[in-house]
Amino acid sequence: MRVRARPVVAALVAGLLTVPVAACQGRGESHPDGFTVGLLLPGRALPRWERFDKPLIEKRLAERCPRCRVEYADAGNDPTRQRQQMTSMITRGVRVLILDAADTRALRSSIEEAHDAGVPVVAYDRLAEGPVSGFVSFDGARVGRLQAEALLTAMGDKAHGGNVVMMNGDPASPNAAWFRKGALSVLTGKVRIGRSYDTPGWSTENAHVNMSAAIAALRPEHIDGVLAANDAMAAGVISAFKGAHARTLPPVTGQDADLDAVRRIVRGEQYMTVYKPFRAEADAVAAMAVSLGRGGDPRDLATTAVDSPTTRHIPSVLLTPRAVTAGTVRQTLVKDGVYTMDQICGPVPRGRPPCSANRPHT
Repeated sequence: MRVRARPVVAALVAGLLTVPVAACQGRGESHPDGFTVGLLLPGRALPRWERFDKPLIEKRLAERCPRCRVEYADAGNDPTRQRQQMTSMITRGVRVLILDAADTRALRSSIEEAHDAGVPVVAYDRLAEGPVSGFVSFDGARVGRLQAEALLTAMGDKAHGGNVVMMNGDPASPNAAWFRKGALSVLTGKVRIGRSYDTPGWSTENAHVNMSAAIAALRPEHIDGVLAANDAMAAGVISAFKGAHARTLPPVTGQDADLDAVRRIVRGEQYMTVYKPFRAEADAVAAMAVSLGRGGDPRDLATTAVDSPTTRHIPSVLLTPRAVTAGTVRQTLVKDGVYTMDQICGPVPRGRPPCSANRPHT
């Protein structure tokens, strides 16, 4: 994926989040002044899709186009199922599609089908192949850099010459390569990469298996840090160390700010996560989808342009992610209303200090 920067001014970015909240114009399937937006998400393997993305996108679409209707489909991480869902939505007359592809290559034919039918597709979070009309996500290279920089900080004296295991994402996702490239731009020349794994499905179980193999090969005391590409995999990494009866846990990174991961951070089991403000992402994709549904030009909202393997100069919005450690939970996730401290603390197991003793300080 190549990113092509375009000059923008503050007013343009502000305009992205202030598209007039008005009834959509044109003839729709359910309302005379509205139209149907298809929302296709990959599945429930990652908590964020159902907890954050779906309700936030639906809310923002309703605010920007009160008479529009949202048709939602969950692919269950099955590309074949998602292709069927897309075809069904196109047949039923949706005017625009928001797609987070379960497999960015496998959905190419469906995106071409939508294009031929005059239905624009906005790629959400992951850049699918094919003639997409727009793309909304976070800067993946920066995600990887944030993880690597935090990992080196946590490794201390071992940040020079230490041994790191990389638990990369699903090889079918372009985001995985994007994150890895950003991380390696920081780690290369500073640490040794003892083992590096791709993790199908970004799954906890696959990460556990791979980390167990790394522990067996390298021994836990010779692993100074683990760059896990997301929180689900971080959970598998940590469980593998516990299963190996490691005396101490090395610093482990993550991404997505899942509640369980934030709890692990507060407990000192996971060092950091990358928080991607989902409200901003939902705002941006809703603005672009409504604009396209009204016949607008996505370049009017884009802040940059990216290239996919099949399509050049895709109008895009790439938002800025933020690193979260135990010391910054309050000023990021709690301040933004993602979680309360009571949610983060949760039930405290017997024998463990009260969560209040571990609560981060600003």
